[in-house]
Amino acid sequence: MSFPLAQIPTPHDTASLTLVEQLVQWARRRIEERVFRPGMRMPSIRKLALDKGVSRFTVVEAYERLVAQGYLESRRGSGFYVRERMGAAPTAEVVPLTVQAAPAPANIDVVWLLRNMLHTGARPERSPGLGYLPGRWLDGDLITNALRTLGRQSGAQMLGIGTPLGFLPLRQQLQTRLEELEIGVSPDQIVMVSGITQAIDLISRIYVKPGDAVIVGDPAWFQMFGRFASQGARLVGMPYTPEGPDLDALEALVQTWRPKMLVINSVLQNPTGTSLTPAQAFRILRLAEAYDFIVVEDDVYGDLCPPSYPGTRLASLDQLKRVIYLGSFSKTLAPNLRVGFIACAPEVATAVSDQKMLVGMTSPELNERVLYKILTEGHYRRHVERLRGRLDTVRDKAVRMLEKTGLKLFLTPAAGMFVWADTGVDADGLAAAGHEAGFLLTPGSLFSPQQSPTTWMRFNIANCGDPELSAFLCRYLDSVARRAS
Repeated sequence: MSFPLAQIPTPHDTASLTLVEQLVQWARRRIEERVFRPGMRMPSIRKLALDKGVSRFTVVEAYERLVAQGYLESRRGSGFYVRERMGAAPTAEVVPLTVQAAPAPANIDVVWLLRNMLHTGARPERSPGLGYLPGRWLDGDLITNALRTLGRQSGAQMLGIGTPLGFLPLRQQLQTRLEELEIGVSPDQIVMVSGITQAIDLISRIYVKPGDAVIVGDPAWFQMFGRFASQGARLVGMPYTPEGPDLDALEALVQTWRPKMLVINSVLQNPTGTSLTPAQAFRILRLAEAYDFIVVEDDVYGDLCPPSYPGTRLASLDQLKRVIYLGSFSKTLAPNLRVGFIACAPEVATAVSDQKMLVGMTSPELNERVLYKILTEGHYRRHVERLRGRLDTVRDKAVRMLEKTGLKLFLTPAAGMFVWADTGVDADGLAAAGHEAGFLLTPGSLFSPQQSPTTWMRFNIANCGDPELSAFLCRYLDSVARRAS
């Protein structure tokens, strides 16, 4: 697999670096960020020299240095390839529906997007691959006002270690919010955590043993793949249709693999944007009962779902008998606030809080107090309504732009922040080219437990506002079409 050359920029001129050193620095940075992945072929010496405007000798010298440094390997008669380096994680293998022997557990490489999410210098408008709303859409005053209120209170209340379950007044407030979703729960059934990621981590530590099958969406939120794989789980991919999860396929999977757990977004699934109907939810719960597996319901996007939007929470039907319900405020308040929660059966709450103490004692009570102030001062609901309105404002424009460039949408979403689109070209190559052009794109391979090449890509409609994005997509797709013709 070769890299697209059209979007590789000329290295920045510096007084301290030679052309060879600039090329080495350029390649190393992209390899370390996993834009250029192990096994991918580097541009040929002739093409890279032409694209960079340097001599072939300069390219040869840069490639040889990269070989000596362990970043590349030379294959006689074929060219230079990115080398698999020590510490790099292999990709996992998805469980085919018809295979009867489970694959060996493997680690999942999900660092490509994580590194770029945390270190990208691109503006939000140039980051349609991000999973968060742009900062200008959020309301920092909600947080600063809550902090000011806390600052006027006695500091003695901040000196304790906290409790394993979390700040009690916040759990009582969450009880009220869950009752609005028709989920009956007591405060002792709610465990505060540092976001959905920690929730998945704690649950996997308690319930998943090496060799256990865990059913995840294919596609689905990629970060949980790494958590379950590191626990030794066998990841089983459940396909999706525009109407939601393929439940006939799910039934065949649970019959074959007898899974320990199913993890699912019931509302505004990431990345497809689908939501469960009541009939689908009932069928999933019947399967869980018949085949004795746990259902982990991730409702991180629930607040972006309008009250009138059709979508069914599994926990509202099951009342936390078999369902473990996860929630968070990172998508609506601030990504780094890191306050989430687990609502579950009493015995599960005890197990989760015990595990939480073993791995991190208690969660930061200051963050929980901030969230409590925000939720109880009455401004959060209006804030969320504004976010939904802004998403409604940009959705049609983003959809039209993507379709105009030639992308085919999985479905036209009526709510939420994501669009799942078929680009018609290798999405990894498109993401690499986008990185070089200053855009952070999310290749669809990250959303599959097998991480195999795909033409699908996820777009955040809130971050598709840069007019250069459409021009870049058109240029790249045209260049691929010309090379293929």
